[in-house]
Amino acid sequence: MGKKWNAERKNEHYYKMAKKEQYRSRASYKLLQLNKRFKVIKSGDKVVDLGAAPGGWSQIALEAVGEEGMVIGVDLEWIRPLDDENFYTIRGDFTNEEILGQVKDLISGMAQVVISDASPKLSGIKDMDNLRSADLADNALKVCDHLLMHSGNFVLKAFQGAEFENIVKNIKERFKTVKTTKPPSSKKGSVEMYIVAKGFKRMF
Repeated sequence: MGKKWNAERKNEHYYKMAKKEQYRSRASYKLLQLNKRFKVIKSGDKVVDLGAAPGGWSQIALEAVGEEGMVIGVDLEWIRPLDDENFYTIRGDFTNEEILGQVKDLISGMAQVVISDASPKLSGIKDMDNLRSADLADNALKVCDHLLMHSGNFVLKAFQGAEFENIVKNIKERFKTVKTTKPPSSKKGSVEMYIVAKGFKRMF
């Protein structure tokens, strides 16, 4: 990951677009494309963005929810504020009940949408990385149990591998419709996939 990698990245189409359109990440276009296709986030929605740093998905979510909506970004890393009064950040672990309580207080109830483009820390060991991806997905689904309203929507990044089918299976048990897809802005050759789930079946 030296000069050659940086040069290729800067010449890459979506990286250039993100710079031009002042998005914080090329990943912004993934959510933009997913939302255009699946209509996950609507005007007025309250959205919780898990693993939000540096804020690229939160920017797209803010555009989608408009002036009547709200986006809360949660991450272990500091998220630079966005110039939008409907954006809130919480620095902390989204598996922590205290952090989830803070989110719940901000939204004054339940969210319409939970999104996560978070990645686990990769070791380079395929089996271990698959397990880490599955664990992250499971934790994001638990956040839905805490914060997502009945019939709400969920967008999650996960990695193709031995655990991927189990991740999808677990999500299908909790949502009415579940689709797996890879938006055009995903890098070619990437093992990442996106799971778009709609119609949360709240159990309690």
